Amino acid sequence: MSFGHLFVISGASGVGKSSILRKVMEQMPDLQFSVSATSRAPREGETNGVQYFFVTEDAFRQMIAQGAFVEYDYHMNNYYGTLKSEVLNKTKLGNMILDVEPVGAMRVKEIYPEATLIYVAPPCWEILEQRLRTRNDTPEEQIKIRQQRAAWEESQKDKYDYIVINDVLDEAVESVLGIIRQHTKD
Repeated sequence: MSFGHLFVISGASGVGKSSILRKVMEQMPDLQFSVSATSRAPREGETNGVQYFFVTEDAFRQMIAQGAFVEYDYHMNNYYGTLKSEVLNKTKLGNMILDVEPVGAMRVKEIYPEATLIYVAPPCWEILEQRLRTRNDTPEEQIKIRQQRAAWEESQKDKYDYIVINDVLDEAVESVLGIIRQHTKD
């Protein structure tokens, strides 16, 4: 049985990963996307099993103890992780992309050295802050935490195979599509 290529995309909160992924998935409908698990509560409009698998913190810890994750991380007072079962089941279907934090990306690369890591960076810090504030779903205290986290994440970008600057969304999407196509040609 052959398995698809595994891609990992990372970047700070507000950098536009979700927008890029949505457009990439529209243009590559066969690309599999992993739904992560999280201990955070669902936001308005989120559905269990679609945006995330929502579990309690206790359940998440039990899953860690059982070895259920390829990678997981604790940040912003919640756990986030990629289930081994998701990676196995979806790479059987074809190429797959994960949206994970840098800690998780490095764990994925250890387990799957052939994985391609893509870091999405903002054109500048001011634009990243503006994007966080215009979302109107993030309290001020969380914006400050996300900014601190973003500075650390940015320091990790040189560990990635590719860095895509999201200044113009369509150009960033084309860059990510080009990377995926480059690694999946027969």
